Amino acid sequence: MHTNVSLLRTTISSAAALMVLLSVVGDRSLAQAQDAPADAGAPEIELAHRGLHGYIGSHAGASPETHRYGAGFHASVWSLIDRPIRNFQIGLPSTWITPDNSDNRTEPLCPPGTIARDNWPERGPTYGSVFQTMEGGLGYWAGNRFHYGPPKFSLNATPNCYSTEVASPGWPFFHSSEPLPDDMLGIAQVSNRLLIPPDGMTFEGNPMGELLGYAWMALPLTEPRDDPQPTGNQSWTIFLDAKNFKGPLAYYLPECWSRISRDFHFDHGRCLDARPAAGGMAGSMEINTVPEFRMTTEGGEVFTKIPQLQFPVDEEGRTVLVRDVTMYAKSALYDDVLRWRKGGPAPSGAFDPAGAMTPTVGTGAVTYRQDKKKITGVNGLATPTVFPGNVFGLQWNDSSVIKDGVARFPTYFRDEGETRARITEADVPADTGLVQKVFPGPRPKPEPYSAEPLKGSWAAPGPKAGPFETVLADGSTVRYYWYRFIDQPCFQQFDWTPTQRNALQRMIVKMHRHWKIDDQYLPERTGGELASFDPALFVTPPKGMALGHVPIVTWQGMK
Repeated sequence: MHTNVSLLRTTISSAAALMVLLSVVGDRSLAQAQDAPADAGAPEIELAHRGLHGYIGSHAGASPETHRYGAGFHASVWSLIDRPIRNFQIGLPSTWITPDNSDNRTEPLCPPGTIARDNWPERGPTYGSVFQTMEGGLGYWAGNRFHYGPPKFSLNATPNCYSTEVASPGWPFFHSSEPLPDDMLGIAQVSNRLLIPPDGMTFEGNPMGELLGYAWMALPLTEPRDDPQPTGNQSWTIFLDAKNFKGPLAYYLPECWSRISRDFHFDHGRCLDARPAAGGMAGSMEINTVPEFRMTTEGGEVFTKIPQLQFPVDEEGRTVLVRDVTMYAKSALYDDVLRWRKGGPAPSGAFDPAGAMTPTVGTGAVTYRQDKKKITGVNGLATPTVFPGNVFGLQWNDSSVIKDGVARFPTYFRDEGETRARITEADVPADTGLVQKVFPGPRPKPEPYSAEPLKGSWAAPGPKAGPFETVLADGSTVRYYWYRFIDQPCFQQFDWTPTQRNALQRMIVKMHRHWKIDDQYLPERTGGELASFDPALFVTPPKGMALGHVPIVTWQGMK
């Protein structure tokens, strides 16, 4: 995690502690899924999970502190694998935002008892890189329960040194079917047109290089508070730019960040509710958990196979990963929203270009590894490159791996001393049976995410309408209810006055009235076509609930 130079970069796993758990679980489940050898005399083929690891990364020079209150880009959306498989985790370019605590070089930000403080001494002395992160984006995750081919879009944050994750209005990052405890909920649903399922947001069709734009913007939706701990007014809000949806989707409550400081006073004023983001920016792909078949011949040669990874390419052999990287000052939108909340005119919601800056993007070679061994022969095949216009991607240098606008990453490898080299299918001994091995698909009926029967903050004051159901492109059924915005579960943990609650409710009513899903908020993309979200994610408010009400998912599963 190179957070000293990155404001945005990919994370697909979220918490490192979670990934350790997923790795262990992955080993067991993969071992159980092995099929029998092709014949009794064939070498044994092992199914493992360290088939590929590395970062296809970009970086940018530091941005001024004035332009660390928002950041965004357009990222490519495509089906990285040709069919769904189990225990697979690779992120497409996504986000990584941390608070700027560069003024602290000696004091720990993580309290004793947190995962980072108790387990990762190498992150000391400040633990700044693992203190708080706003992550997520496009990708495939080992914890996904409902697979369908294309990637999904998911939010995620680690507000307390990787001890808790907050990934949707109800759930953590995939690893629990139970919703978060009431006092750990941290995302407020803003959109009254688009659902946020706990397993991630699905796309329409089979995208192959279309773009999704998204940006995090700090907005002053509430006043600073002193109780129960000092809390700033920065509501980090996700804005999307898809073909069929544009505008704000949800935001992280300022209290989601500040509550770590309640009993650890050094953190007062050091969280994302009050601080700008750390400087610099990069958009990267993190390759994390990839299954592999591994076998050793009688002569001692080691051969491996990973799933076929595919990348969209243009006529010049380029895969575009990220474009339009932009950093924002408060003058881009924050200042207009503050005036609006205090009774001023309604802004259009479009980010003011006068408050934007474009950092210069750079990149470098990738260190690909398999079973902790360095892989050779891949960087020359697909070279990380910054193309004209500050566009980051891959340049494919061998036309033999490109067919019908798709480039295919190496699938087979062979040990060569302390490294592992890419080889072709023809180089694999036919009698090994390795070529015929098929990676396990997803489980047929995983456990559903469920907050039902509704209780606690889900039930009091409770929804105004529902339940309603929709079937997503991944085959899962999503059940949801309509809540008045201020009545949704995340707000019930606070002892707010009626005046405070009504003020926020009025602000959201104004946003629903003035900011439409076909308006333009992010700067127009500089190239490419936009991807579309799954039409089944779209909802229409019931009669009388067009303003100030939001759909909250309470269940997602297979029927």
